[in-house]
Amino acid sequence: MANGILKLIDKMKPTFSKGGKFGWLGSTFEAFETFAAVPATVTKGRTQVRDCVDLKRVMIAVIVALLPPFLFGMWNTGEQHSLAFGLEWGFWMKVWFGFYKILPLILVSYIVGLGIEFAVAQVRGHEVNEGFLVSGFTIPMIMPIDVPLWILALATAFAVVFGKEIFGGTGMNIWNPALLARAFVFFAYPSMITGDSIWIEGMTNHADALVDGFSGATPLALAADGMQAPSFLQMFIGNIPGSIGETSTIAILLGAIVLIWTGVASWKIIVSCVAGAAFVGLLANGLAEPGTYAAYPWYNHLVMGGFAFGAVYMATDPVSSSQTEVGKWIYGFLIGALCVVLRLFNGGYREGMMLAILFMNTMAPLIDWCVLRPSIRRREKRAVAAKK
Repeated sequence: MANGILKLIDKMKPTFSKGGKFGWLGSTFEAFETFAAVPATVTKGRTQVRDCVDLKRVMIAVIVALLPPFLFGMWNTGEQHSLAFGLEWGFWMKVWFGFYKILPLILVSYIVGLGIEFAVAQVRGHEVNEGFLVSGFTIPMIMPIDVPLWILALATAFAVVFGKEIFGGTGMNIWNPALLARAFVFFAYPSMITGDSIWIEGMTNHADALVDGFSGATPLALAADGMQAPSFLQMFIGNIPGSIGETSTIAILLGAIVLIWTGVASWKIIVSCVAGAAFVGLLANGLAEPGTYAAYPWYNHLVMGGFAFGAVYMATDPVSSSQTEVGKWIYGFLIGALCVVLRLFNGGYREGMMLAILFMNTMAPLIDWCVLRPSIRRREKRAVAAKK
């Protein structure tokens, strides 16, 4: 079967090559060709560094790492719905309901994002990169389950056009595209990403059917309002309201193991993110008056909201993060610290992680410049001294 597919591709290739009848669709054909088989292009000339890692393999590793929080998010979507409406559903019914609700979000994200990427590649005459394979999967995971599909489509289009293509495409973006999509929804349609009703499918339209005593508020909202939030263990497991892929810290840690083991993500950034959040949290606990939000236990910030998901999957984005080894420690620490600062002192947006990462994405080149500049100056001085 594999040989038959390769023969069919080879037979069709002249038609889509330059000068062929559909030569203007060359980029699209090349994208499907490299998806079906390993590219036949090889390096030529002098000896170059070669290994088995390419962009496609890196993207596949990230997709595999995203599966634990994604699968848990499917179950939790059904779990929260059944709790809200007092339904006695079994495990597989909850999973099926979550799959049924999440699948349209995944399809919209990929159709819109890949459609734009294919169109831009055709216009520019470039190859279609695999970068959106991860962004298209991540965008729905950081959205509320009840987000309207048309808003998700607009957010995805904004992220691809203004987050990637305007800078030159995959590998050239200065901000994480998935976070840009979430930021677009937050600033353009704030009611779709804040409040209690958006985290549970069906709550907005059937509020009168809710079980007495059930709340759809996230732990962050409850803690900020001085109410009783879920326990650390419950937030660590993740059976709580929240974005699809952000609630389960234990599932996210499984993904972190995959990313670190494959070398895709920097463990330095993850560890320093945790250190930065813990530092500010401990400082706030030491200075705050008992009973205030600032006195909320620092370790709970590590399992609340999108902190764990952001630290593992967003902050470690190899394109938009710091590239120097020292810079990674500084970059991660400041993300964690800024996240907790925003949570404690920004009443308009309690999450904090999204804005912290986007701000540090902007600052990442400056961090690397500050790290490299002293080394460059020392080399310049040695060069001048050697000439004397």
